[in-house]
Amino acid sequence: MRKPSGLIDRLPATRGRLIADAPLAPYTWFRVGGPAEVLFKPADLDDLATFLATKPMEVPVTVVGLGSNLLIRDGGVPGVVIRLGREFAAISRDGSWLGVGAAALDATVAATACDEGIGGLEFLSGVPGTIGGALRMNAGAYGGEMKDVTRQARAVDPRGGLHVLTAEDLGFGYRRCAIPEDWIFIDALIEGRPEDPRLIAERMAAIRHRREESQPLRTRTGGSTFANPPERKAWQLIDQAGCRGLQLGGARMSDKHCNFLINTGSATAADLEDLGEEVRKRVRDTSGIELHWEIRRIGVRNRD
Repeated sequence: MRKPSGLIDRLPATRGRLIADAPLAPYTWFRVGGPAEVLFKPADLDDLATFLATKPMEVPVTVVGLGSNLLIRDGGVPGVVIRLGREFAAISRDGSWLGVGAAALDATVAATACDEGIGGLEFLSGVPGTIGGALRMNAGAYGGEMKDVTRQARAVDPRGGLHVLTAEDLGFGYRRCAIPEDWIFIDALIEGRPEDPRLIAERMAAIRHRREESQPLRTRTGGSTFANPPERKAWQLIDQAGCRGLQLGGARMSDKHCNFLINTGSATAADLEDLGEEVRKRVRDTSGIELHWEIRRIGVRNRD
């Protein structure tokens, strides 16, 4: 069968799936946003590398993971959106080290570490998303960060070249790493410590309890909206600016944790982004502090 006309006709053949005009909202926790011009689900690392090496250079590429801290704008995402599947989600053990694929869920990695008696990784049970996203933003929670446990990672560059990256190469900082945005993480080696699984499970249960008590987990949200400024808490600044429960269209700042944006059911991506910008303005006006988005925003606001 002939491929549909458009960008997809200009792309190389793959062993994975190429889908034109693919809905992306179902891949995000907010459940909003427009489609990908083309969605690519590679069959394996070779398929991904070959595709990147042979696609037209001018075609932009965007990678999405679990969509837990992602806002896709209503106009969708031009070019190719890549989503790594279960072929990139393997988890293996070597002593107190775990080899983890970029598509492995953070919570699954934490649970596996617990089962294997590897401590020090339980903070990942409080990080929604995948290992690839955790590497990209040096994700952290409950006293741990990826920089504390990552010893090595692999990534492919925009032309399909594979790179082995040391912890120093990764250049982790607060909610960021030094690797170019257009490189795609493939997997990583992370290190814990031998420990009684019962003690690990107790700490994971405590993390789960704290999250349930303090965060609106059963809503359409994207996790923490803004990063904490130096020596301050974003939620406190938002609260002091009178933004707890602030609503715009179908978007609302959570009453339970006011650094969480919520889709109440009818929000557009524009509602959510505009509300976030209004919160930034009010915080800036009341405190002089500029909040920076922790939620990743991609795509265009309106379709042509």
